[in-house]
Amino acid sequence: MTRTEAIAHVSRHFESGAFQSVLRRRVGYRTESQNPASQAVLLGYLSDEIAPALHAMGFTSDIVDNPDAGMPPMLIGERLESVGLPTVLIYGHGDVVNGDATNWTDALSPWELRADGDRWYGRGTADNKGQHSINLAALASVLATRGSLGFNAKVIFEMGEEVGSPGLDSTCARYADRLSADLLIASDGPRQRAAAPTMFLGSRGALHFRLRVSNAFGARHSGNWGGVLANPATVLANALASLVDGSGRIRVNGLLPPPIPQRVRELVANLEVGADEGDPPLSPGWGEPGLSDAERVYAWNTIEVLAMQAGDTCRPVSAIPGSAEAVCQLRFVIGTDWLNARDLLLAHLHREGFDNVDVTIEASGGATRLDPDHPWSRWAEDSIAATSGKPVTILPNLGGTIPNECFATTLGLATIWVPHSYPNCRQHAPDEHLLGSVALESLKIMTGLFWDLGESGHKVRETVRASSKR
Repeated sequence: MTRTEAIAHVSRHFESGAFQSVLRRRVGYRTESQNPASQAVLLGYLSDEIAPALHAMGFTSDIVDNPDAGMPPMLIGERLESVGLPTVLIYGHGDVVNGDATNWTDALSPWELRADGDRWYGRGTADNKGQHSINLAALASVLATRGSLGFNAKVIFEMGEEVGSPGLDSTCARYADRLSADLLIASDGPRQRAAAPTMFLGSRGALHFRLRVSNAFGARHSGNWGGVLANPATVLANALASLVDGSGRIRVNGLLPPPIPQRVRELVANLEVGADEGDPPLSPGWGEPGLSDAERVYAWNTIEVLAMQAGDTCRPVSAIPGSAEAVCQLRFVIGTDWLNARDLLLAHLHREGFDNVDVTIEASGGATRLDPDHPWSRWAEDSIAATSGKPVTILPNLGGTIPNECFATTLGLATIWVPHSYPNCRQHAPDEHLLGSVALESLKIMTGLFWDLGESGHKVRETVRASSKR
Protein backbone atom coordinates (compact mmCIF):
# COMPACT_ATOMS: atom_id res chain seq x y z
CA MET A 1 0.00 0.00 0.00
CA THR A 2 1.19 3.53 -0.74
CA ARG A 3 1.02 7.12 0.47
CA THR A 4 -1.33 7.89 -2.43
CA GLU A 5 -3.69 5.12 -1.34
CA ALA A 6 -3.72 6.39 2.24
CA ILE A 7 -4.69 9.87 1.04
CA ALA A 8 -7.37 8.36 -1.21
CA HIS A 9 -8.69 6.47 1.84
CA VAL A 10 -9.08 9.61 3.92
CA SER A 11 -10.66 11.42 0.95
CA ARG A 12 -13.34 8.71 0.74
CA HIS A 13 -13.90 9.07 4.49
CA PHE A 14 -14.67 12.74 3.91
CA GLU A 15 -16.71 12.36 0.72
CA SER A 16 -18.90 9.62 2.19
CA GLY A 17 -20.08 11.98 4.92
CA ALA A 18 -18.49 9.85 7.65
CA PHE A 19 -16.14 12.58 8.81
CA GLN A 20 -18.96 15.11 9.02
CA SER A 21 -21.04 12.60 10.97
CA VAL A 22 -18.29 12.13 13.56
CA LEU A 23 -17.80 15.88 13.91
CA ARG A 24 -21.57 16.39 14.25
CA ARG A 25 -21.63 14.02 17.20
CA ARG A 26 -18.68 15.74 18.87
CA VAL A 27 -20.11 19.23 18.38
CA GLY A 28 -23.22 18.00 20.20
CA TYR A 29 -21.26 17.74 23.46
CA ARG A 30 -21.74 21.03 25.34
CA THR A 31 -18.17 21.10 26.59
CA GLU A 32 -18.11 24.67 27.92
CA SER A 33 -15.12 24.77 30.26
CA GLN A 34 -16.16 28.23 31.45
CA ASN A 35 -19.41 26.76 32.78
CA PRO A 36 -19.03 25.16 36.25
CA ALA A 37 -22.04 22.92 35.49
CA SER A 38 -20.24 21.25 32.57
CA GLN A 39 -17.89 18.97 34.53
CA ALA A 40 -19.78 15.77 33.68
CA VAL A 41 -19.91 16.64 29.99
CA LEU A 42 -16.20 17.48 29.92
CA LEU A 43 -15.39 14.08 31.41
CA GLY A 44 -17.88 12.39 29.07
CA TYR A 45 -16.20 13.81 25.99
CA LEU A 46 -12.97 12.09 27.00
CA SER A 47 -14.47 8.81 28.23
CA ASP A 48 -17.25 8.35 25.66
CA GLU A 49 -15.79 10.02 22.56
CA ILE A 50 -12.00 10.28 22.49
CA ALA A 51 -11.09 7.11 24.41
CA PRO A 52 -13.21 4.81 22.15
CA ALA A 53 -11.79 6.46 19.01
CA LEU A 54 -8.27 5.81 20.26
CA HIS A 55 -9.11 2.27 21.37
CA ALA A 56 -10.36 1.48 17.85
CA MET A 57 -6.85 2.36 16.61
CA GLY A 58 -5.07 0.16 19.13
CA PHE A 59 -4.26 2.85 21.69
CA THR A 60 -4.41 2.33 25.41
CA SER A 61 -5.49 5.36 27.41
CA ASP A 62 -6.18 6.63 30.91
CA ILE A 63 -8.12 9.59 32.18
CA VAL A 64 -5.96 11.30 34.79
CA ASP A 65 -6.91 13.80 37.46
CA ASN A 66 -5.97 17.42 36.96
CA PRO A 67 -3.33 18.57 39.48
CA ASP A 68 -5.28 21.83 39.80
CA ALA A 69 -8.11 21.05 42.20
CA GLY A 70 -11.56 21.33 40.67
CA MET A 71 -10.28 21.54 37.11
CA PRO A 72 -11.37 19.03 34.43
CA PRO A 73 -9.37 15.83 33.92
CA MET A 74 -7.11 14.96 30.99
CA LEU A 75 -6.60 11.90 28.81
CA ILE A 76 -3.21 10.33 28.09
CA GLY A 77 -2.89 7.54 25.56
CA GLU A 78 -0.30 5.67 23.59
CA ARG A 79 0.18 3.19 20.80
CA LEU A 80 3.73 1.85 21.08
CA GLU A 81 4.80 -0.21 18.09
CA SER A 82 8.55 -0.54 18.71
CA VAL A 83 11.18 1.03 20.94
CA GLY A 84 13.33 1.74 17.88
CA LEU A 85 10.76 3.86 16.08
CA PRO A 86 10.37 7.66 16.28
CA THR A 87 7.70 8.85 18.68
CA VAL A 88 5.21 11.66 18.18
CA LEU A 89 3.09 13.37 20.81
CA ILE A 90 -0.30 14.60 19.59
CA TYR A 91 -2.30 17.22 21.51
CA GLY A 92 -5.89 18.37 21.34
CA HIS A 93 -8.50 20.03 23.53
CA GLY A 94 -12.16 19.11 23.64
CA ASP A 95 -13.48 22.09 25.55
CA VAL A 96 -15.05 25.13 23.91
CA VAL A 97 -15.98 28.67 24.92
CA ASN A 98 -19.54 29.37 25.98
CA GLY A 99 -22.05 28.60 23.25
CA ASP A 100 -23.69 32.07 23.31
CA ALA A 101 -26.69 30.55 21.51
CA THR A 102 -28.88 33.66 21.56
CA ASN A 103 -26.46 35.59 19.36
CA TRP A 104 -26.07 33.03 16.58
CA THR A 105 -27.72 33.69 13.23
CA ASP A 106 -31.29 32.39 12.96
CA ALA A 107 -31.50 28.64 12.27
CA LEU A 108 -27.97 28.07 13.58
CA SER A 109 -27.15 26.47 16.91
CA PRO A 110 -23.76 26.17 18.59
CA TRP A 111 -24.58 22.54 19.44
CA GLU A 112 -25.70 21.32 16.04
CA LEU A 113 -23.40 20.97 13.05
CA ARG A 114 -25.06 22.63 10.07
CA ALA A 115 -23.48 22.90 6.63
CA ASP A 116 -24.23 25.92 4.46
CA GLY A 117 -22.17 25.65 1.31
CA ASP A 118 -18.53 25.39 2.32
CA ARG A 119 -19.18 26.56 5.87
CA TRP A 120 -19.80 24.00 8.61
CA TYR A 121 -21.29 25.85 11.58
CA GLY A 122 -21.11 24.76 15.20
CA ARG A 123 -19.22 25.52 18.39
CA GLY A 124 -15.87 23.77 18.30
CA THR A 125 -15.83 23.12 14.56
CA ALA A 126 -12.80 25.39 14.30
CA ASP A 127 -11.59 25.33 17.90
CA ASN A 128 -10.73 22.54 18.47
CA LYS A 129 -13.02 19.57 17.77
CA GLY A 130 -12.79 19.89 14.00
CA GLN A 131 -9.02 20.13 14.17
CA HIS A 132 -8.32 17.14 16.39
CA SER A 133 -10.97 15.13 14.54
CA ILE A 134 -8.99 15.70 11.33
CA ASN A 135 -5.81 14.45 12.99
CA LEU A 136 -7.45 11.34 14.44
CA ALA A 137 -9.04 10.52 11.08
CA ALA A 138 -5.66 10.88 9.38
CA LEU A 139 -4.07 8.45 11.86
CA ALA A 140 -6.89 5.98 11.20
CA SER A 141 -6.35 6.19 7.43
CA VAL A 142 -2.63 5.46 7.77
CA LEU A 143 -3.44 2.46 9.97
CA ALA A 144 -6.12 1.21 7.59
CA THR A 145 -3.77 1.46 4.62
CA ARG A 146 -0.38 0.42 6.00
CA GLY A 147 -1.59 -1.88 8.77
CA SER A 148 0.62 -0.03 11.23
CA LEU A 149 1.65 3.55 11.86
CA GLY A 150 5.36 2.96 11.47
CA PHE A 151 5.99 5.14 14.53
CA ASN A 152 4.99 5.33 18.17
CA ALA A 153 2.13 7.69 18.94
CA LYS A 154 1.20 9.30 22.22
CA VAL A 155 -1.70 11.66 22.84
CA ILE A 156 -2.73 14.13 25.49
CA PHE A 157 -6.19 15.72 25.50
CA GLU A 158 -7.20 18.45 27.90
CA MET A 159 -10.60 19.97 28.64
CA GLY A 160 -9.56 23.38 29.99
CA GLU A 161 -7.69 25.17 27.20
CA GLU A 162 -10.35 27.87 26.95
CA VAL A 163 -9.80 28.78 30.61
CA GLY A 164 -6.01 28.90 30.36
CA SER A 165 -5.05 25.18 30.39
CA PRO A 166 -4.90 24.89 34.19
CA GLY A 167 -2.82 21.92 35.25
CA LEU A 168 -1.51 21.09 31.76
CA ASP A 169 2.09 22.05 32.47
CA SER A 170 2.01 20.23 35.82
CA THR A 171 0.56 17.15 34.11
CA CYS A 172 3.33 17.23 31.51
CA ALA A 173 5.91 17.46 34.27
CA ARG A 174 4.28 14.67 36.31
CA TYR A 175 4.02 12.30 33.32
CA ALA A 176 7.18 13.44 31.54
CA ASP A 177 8.47 9.90 31.01
CA ARG A 178 5.14 8.67 29.68
CA LEU A 179 4.85 11.69 27.34
CA SER A 180 8.45 11.62 26.12
CA ALA A 181 8.68 11.89 22.33
CA ASP A 182 10.78 13.17 19.46
CA LEU A 183 8.33 15.86 18.43
CA LEU A 184 4.88 17.30 18.94
CA ILE A 185 2.44 17.47 16.05
CA ALA A 186 -0.74 19.35 16.90
CA SER A 187 -3.38 21.57 15.34
CA ASP A 188 -5.02 24.71 16.67
CA GLY A 189 -5.49 28.30 15.56
CA PRO A 190 -5.96 29.49 11.98
CA ARG A 191 -4.00 29.17 8.79
CA GLN A 192 -2.45 32.43 7.72
CA ARG A 193 -4.97 32.48 4.86
CA ALA A 194 -7.73 30.03 4.02
CA ALA A 195 -6.14 28.74 0.83
CA ALA A 196 -2.57 28.62 2.21
CA PRO A 197 -1.39 25.43 3.95
CA THR A 198 0.34 26.71 7.06
CA MET A 199 2.60 25.49 9.82
CA PHE A 200 3.75 27.45 12.82
CA LEU A 201 6.57 26.61 15.17
CA GLY A 202 5.47 28.16 18.45
CA SER A 203 3.37 31.03 19.68
CA ARG A 204 3.56 34.49 21.13
CA GLY A 205 3.24 34.58 24.88
CA ALA A 206 0.38 36.31 26.66
CA LEU A 207 0.41 38.20 29.93
CA HIS A 208 -2.78 39.65 31.40
CA PHE A 209 -2.49 42.47 33.89
CA ARG A 210 -4.93 44.74 35.69
CA LEU A 211 -4.47 48.43 36.43
CA ARG A 212 -6.54 49.94 39.21
CA VAL A 213 -6.89 53.46 40.58
CA SER A 214 -9.07 54.17 43.61
CA ASN A 215 -9.51 56.64 46.42
CA ALA A 216 -10.23 55.98 50.07
CA PHE A 217 -13.52 57.83 50.26
CA GLY A 218 -15.61 56.63 47.31
CA ALA A 219 -17.49 58.64 44.69
CA ARG A 220 -18.13 62.36 45.23
CA HIS A 221 -20.44 64.86 43.54
CA SER A 222 -18.62 66.35 40.55
CA GLY A 223 -20.12 69.80 41.09
CA ASN A 224 -18.89 70.01 44.67
CA TRP A 225 -15.53 68.31 44.23
CA GLY A 226 -14.62 68.51 40.56
CA GLY A 227 -11.33 70.31 40.05
CA VAL A 228 -9.97 69.52 43.51
CA LEU A 229 -10.25 65.72 43.68
CA ALA A 230 -8.31 63.49 41.28
CA ASN A 231 -10.65 61.53 39.03
CA PRO A 232 -9.60 57.85 39.00
CA ALA A 233 -10.98 57.40 35.46
CA THR A 234 -8.95 60.33 34.15
CA VAL A 235 -5.82 59.13 35.93
CA LEU A 236 -6.28 55.63 34.53
CA ALA A 237 -6.88 56.88 30.99
CA ASN A 238 -3.65 58.86 31.09
CA ALA A 239 -1.74 55.99 32.67
CA LEU A 240 -2.89 53.73 29.83
CA ALA A 241 -1.86 56.34 27.29
CA SER A 242 1.61 56.30 28.81
CA LEU A 243 1.85 52.52 28.21
CA VAL A 244 0.59 52.46 24.63
CA ASP A 245 0.03 55.56 22.53
CA GLY A 246 -2.92 56.53 20.35
CA SER A 247 -1.41 54.64 17.41
CA GLY A 248 -0.94 51.36 19.25
CA ARG A 249 2.81 51.76 19.85
CA ILE A 250 4.23 50.36 23.10
CA ARG A 251 5.92 53.07 25.18
CA VAL A 252 7.38 50.81 27.89
CA ASN A 253 10.88 50.15 26.60
CA GLY A 254 11.40 47.15 28.86
CA LEU A 255 8.44 45.35 27.29
CA LEU A 256 9.69 45.64 23.72
CA PRO A 257 11.22 42.58 22.03
CA PRO A 258 14.78 42.26 20.79
CA PRO A 259 15.43 43.11 17.12
CA ILE A 260 13.62 40.81 14.71
CA PRO A 261 15.96 38.01 13.53
CA GLN A 262 16.73 38.07 9.83
CA ARG A 263 15.37 34.55 9.32
CA VAL A 264 12.05 35.58 10.85
CA ARG A 265 11.90 38.63 8.59
CA GLU A 266 12.44 36.37 5.60
CA LEU A 267 9.64 34.01 6.61
CA VAL A 268 7.01 36.74 6.97
CA ALA A 269 8.26 39.06 4.22
CA ASN A 270 5.57 38.22 1.67
CA LEU A 271 2.65 37.48 3.98
CA GLU A 272 -0.55 39.50 3.64
CA VAL A 273 -2.63 40.10 6.75
CA GLY A 274 -6.38 40.52 6.39
CA ALA A 275 -6.54 39.52 2.72
CA ASP A 276 -9.30 36.88 2.94
CA GLU A 277 -12.94 37.64 2.20
CA GLY A 278 -14.69 38.80 5.37
CA ASP A 279 -11.51 39.92 7.13
CA PRO A 280 -11.77 43.35 8.80
CA PRO A 281 -9.98 46.29 7.16
CA LEU A 282 -6.61 47.04 8.70
CA SER A 283 -6.09 50.34 10.51
CA PRO A 284 -3.65 52.59 8.60
CA GLY A 285 -0.68 53.72 10.67
CA TRP A 286 -1.50 51.45 13.59
CA GLY A 287 1.26 49.68 15.50
CA GLU A 288 5.03 49.87 15.61
CA PRO A 289 6.37 52.20 12.86
CA GLY A 290 8.73 50.76 10.28
CA LEU A 291 7.33 47.22 10.42
CA SER A 292 5.20 45.36 7.92
CA ASP A 293 1.74 44.19 9.00
CA ALA A 294 3.00 40.60 9.18
CA GLU A 295 5.97 41.62 11.35
CA ARG A 296 3.61 43.40 13.75
CA VAL A 297 1.48 40.25 14.15
CA TYR A 298 4.11 37.51 14.14
CA ALA A 299 7.39 39.12 15.19
CA TRP A 300 6.60 42.00 17.57
CA ASN A 301 4.84 42.77 20.84
CA THR A 302 1.53 44.51 21.44
CA ILE A 303 -0.30 45.86 24.47
CA GLU A 304 -4.07 45.70 24.16
CA VAL A 305 -6.66 47.21 26.49
CA LEU A 306 -9.24 44.43 26.79
CA ALA A 307 -11.73 46.04 29.16
CA MET A 308 -12.21 49.26 31.13
CA GLN A 309 -14.63 50.33 33.81
CA ALA A 310 -15.40 53.44 35.86
CA GLY A 311 -18.84 54.27 37.14
CA ASP A 312 -21.87 52.96 35.25
CA THR A 313 -22.04 53.93 31.58
CA CYS A 314 -25.67 52.78 31.33
CA ARG A 315 -26.80 54.93 34.27
CA PRO A 316 -24.18 57.66 34.76
CA VAL A 317 -24.47 60.04 37.64
CA SER A 318 -22.81 63.42 38.17
CA ALA A 319 -20.08 62.06 40.39
CA ILE A 320 -16.36 61.54 40.26
CA PRO A 321 -16.07 57.72 40.39
CA GLY A 322 -14.42 56.19 43.42
CA SER A 323 -12.34 53.82 41.32
CA ALA A 324 -11.41 52.84 37.79
CA GLU A 325 -9.75 49.73 36.40
CA ALA A 326 -8.61 48.24 33.14
CA VAL A 327 -7.62 44.74 32.09
CA CYS A 328 -4.74 44.71 29.62
CA GLN A 329 -2.83 42.10 27.68
CA LEU A 330 0.77 41.94 26.53
CA ARG A 331 1.31 39.65 23.54
CA PHE A 332 5.03 39.00 23.19
CA VAL A 333 7.66 37.06 21.26
CA ILE A 334 10.68 35.24 22.65
CA GLY A 335 13.37 37.45 24.13
CA THR A 336 10.91 39.71 25.96
CA ASP A 337 11.54 40.27 29.69
CA TRP A 338 7.99 39.25 30.56
CA LEU A 339 8.82 37.63 33.90
CA ASN A 340 9.69 41.10 35.25
CA ALA A 341 6.65 42.76 33.68
CA ARG A 342 5.11 44.01 36.92
CA ASP A 343 8.35 45.67 38.06
CA LEU A 344 8.83 47.19 34.60
CA LEU A 345 5.26 48.54 34.54
CA LEU A 346 5.52 50.00 38.05
CA ALA A 347 8.86 51.64 37.27
CA HIS A 348 7.44 53.13 34.06
CA LEU A 349 4.32 54.43 35.81
CA HIS A 350 6.49 55.95 38.57
CA ARG A 351 8.60 57.80 35.96
CA GLU A 352 5.39 59.07 34.37
CA GLY A 353 4.00 60.30 37.70
CA PHE A 354 1.37 57.58 38.28
CA ASP A 355 2.42 56.20 41.65
CA ASN A 356 -1.22 55.67 42.64
CA VAL A 357 -1.87 53.06 39.91
CA ASP A 358 -1.84 49.51 41.22
CA VAL A 359 -0.61 46.71 38.90
CA THR A 360 -1.68 43.09 39.28
CA ILE A 361 -0.50 40.23 37.06
CA GLU A 362 -3.42 37.87 36.51
CA ALA A 363 -2.28 35.23 34.01
CA SER A 364 0.73 34.54 31.85
CA GLY A 365 2.30 32.07 29.47
CA GLY A 366 5.69 32.19 27.80
CA ALA A 367 6.56 32.57 24.12
CA THR A 368 8.06 29.73 22.09
CA ARG A 369 9.63 29.36 18.67
CA LEU A 370 11.31 26.33 17.09
CA ASP A 371 14.20 27.10 14.75
CA PRO A 372 12.65 27.33 11.24
CA ASP A 373 15.67 25.42 9.92
CA HIS A 374 15.34 22.58 12.45
CA PRO A 375 15.30 19.16 10.69
CA TRP A 376 11.75 18.46 11.85
CA SER A 377 10.63 21.85 10.46
CA ARG A 378 12.18 21.09 7.08
CA TRP A 379 10.67 17.60 7.06
CA ALA A 380 7.16 18.85 7.83
CA GLU A 381 7.37 21.59 5.21
CA ASP A 382 8.42 19.09 2.53
CA SER A 383 5.62 16.69 3.45
CA ILE A 384 2.89 19.34 3.43
CA ALA A 385 4.10 20.75 0.12
CA ALA A 386 4.18 17.27 -1.45
CA THR A 387 0.57 16.62 -0.47
CA SER A 388 -0.95 20.02 -1.20
CA GLY A 389 1.10 20.94 -4.26
CA LYS A 390 1.32 24.45 -2.80
CA PRO A 391 4.01 26.53 -1.12
CA VAL A 392 3.77 26.18 2.65
CA THR A 393 3.36 29.32 4.75
CA ILE A 394 5.74 28.97 7.70
CA LEU A 395 5.02 31.23 10.65
CA PRO A 396 7.87 31.52 13.17
CA ASN A 397 5.14 31.60 15.78
CA LEU A 398 1.38 32.05 15.94
CA GLY A 399 0.25 35.62 16.54
CA GLY A 400 -2.02 34.30 19.28
CA THR A 401 -1.15 32.10 22.22
CA ILE A 402 -1.48 28.35 22.62
CA PRO A 403 -0.20 26.12 25.45
CA ASN A 404 3.03 25.26 23.65
CA GLU A 405 5.40 26.15 26.46
CA CYS A 406 4.66 22.90 28.31
CA PHE A 407 5.64 20.90 25.22
CA ALA A 408 8.60 22.98 24.04
CA THR A 409 10.07 23.76 27.46
CA THR A 410 8.75 21.31 30.05
CA LEU A 411 8.97 18.28 27.74
CA GLY A 412 11.73 19.69 25.51
CA LEU A 413 10.07 18.75 22.22
CA ALA A 414 10.36 20.11 18.71
CA THR A 415 6.89 21.52 18.09
CA ILE A 416 5.09 21.50 14.74
CA TRP A 417 1.59 23.00 14.57
CA VAL A 418 -0.50 22.51 11.42
CA PRO A 419 -3.71 24.56 11.72
CA HIS A 420 -6.93 23.55 9.95
CA SER A 421 -8.97 26.70 10.50
CA TYR A 422 -8.77 30.15 8.88
CA PRO A 423 -8.75 33.74 10.19
CA ASN A 424 -12.45 34.48 9.61
CA CYS A 425 -13.76 31.29 11.26
CA ARG A 426 -15.55 33.29 14.01
CA GLN A 427 -13.59 31.39 16.64
CA HIS A 428 -14.90 32.26 20.15
CA ALA A 429 -17.78 34.23 18.55
CA PRO A 430 -21.30 33.45 17.33
CA ASP A 431 -21.45 31.53 14.03
CA GLU A 432 -18.13 29.70 14.51
CA HIS A 433 -17.45 27.51 11.50
CA LEU A 434 -15.01 25.27 9.68
CA LEU A 435 -14.54 25.37 5.92
CA GLY A 436 -15.28 21.99 4.35
CA SER A 437 -12.73 22.61 1.62
CA VAL A 438 -10.00 23.31 4.19
CA ALA A 439 -11.06 20.24 6.19
CA LEU A 440 -10.63 18.01 3.14
CA GLU A 441 -7.25 19.46 2.26
CA SER A 442 -6.17 19.16 5.89
CA LEU A 443 -7.23 15.51 6.07
CA LYS A 444 -4.97 14.81 3.10
CA ILE A 445 -2.11 16.88 4.53
CA MET A 446 -2.19 15.16 7.91
CA THR A 447 -2.50 11.70 6.37
CA GLY A 448 0.56 12.46 4.24
CA LEU A 449 2.40 13.85 7.27
CA PHE A 450 1.73 10.78 9.40
CA TRP A 451 2.55 8.47 6.49
CA ASP A 452 5.87 10.25 6.02
CA LEU A 453 6.61 10.03 9.74
CA GLY A 454 6.43 6.25 9.44
CA GLU A 455 8.43 6.31 6.21
CA SER A 456 11.26 8.73 6.94
CA GLY A 457 10.87 9.89 10.53
CA HIS A 458 13.70 7.67 11.75
CA LYS A 459 16.12 9.44 9.40
CA VAL A 460 15.09 12.86 10.70
CA ARG A 461 15.45 11.66 14.27
CA GLU A 462 18.98 10.45 13.60
CA THR A 463 19.85 13.79 12.00
CA VAL A 464 18.56 15.61 15.08
CA ARG A 465 20.50 13.34 17.41
CA ALA A 466 23.68 13.70 15.40
CA SER A 467 23.46 17.50 15.37
CA SER A 468 22.87 17.59 19.14
CA LYS A 469 26.17 15.78 19.72
CA ARG A 470 28.25 18.32 17.83
